Amino acid sequence: VLGLALNYGARTEIVDAIRKIAQEYKDGKLQFDAIDQACVGNHLYTAGWHDPDLLIRTSGEMRISNFLLWQVSYTEFYVTETLWPDFDADDLDEAVRAYAGRSRRFGDIKSRHADSPRPSEGRG
Repeated sequence: VLGLALNYGARTEIVDAIRKIAQEYKDGKLQFDAIDQACVGNHLYTAGWHDPDLLIRTSGEMRISNFLLWQVSYTEFYVTETLWPDFDADDLDEAVRAYAGRSRRFGDIKSRHADSPRPSEGRG
C-alpha cells in the first residue's frame, strides 16, 4: 500500500484520537481499562492499515517532520539525498533492496549483533 499524506500532521491525528476516546469514555461506550495501544491505534486516521514497514525520506533530511509519529515506532527508515521530484523507480528499487537486507527486531535489543556498538558507545 502506498499512502500519500496531504495537509497531514501526526500531532493533530493523535489529539483527534484522544478526543474521540475521551468522548466514547464520557458517553459510557468505552471502559477505562479498554484504553490501550490497540484502542489508540483504532482511533487514528490510519485505523485498519498496517504500520509502515519502510519509510523513505528524501532530500537527506534526518527527521520525521511530524509524520505518522505513532505508526513508525518499528518502521525501518531509508534516507536518500535524492530530492522528491527526482526520486524514480531506480531509487525505489535501491530503497527496497536496502530494506530487504535488514534484520528487523521490532524493538527487541537481544537480536543486536555482539560487535555493534550500544547507542551510548557511539560509532567511532
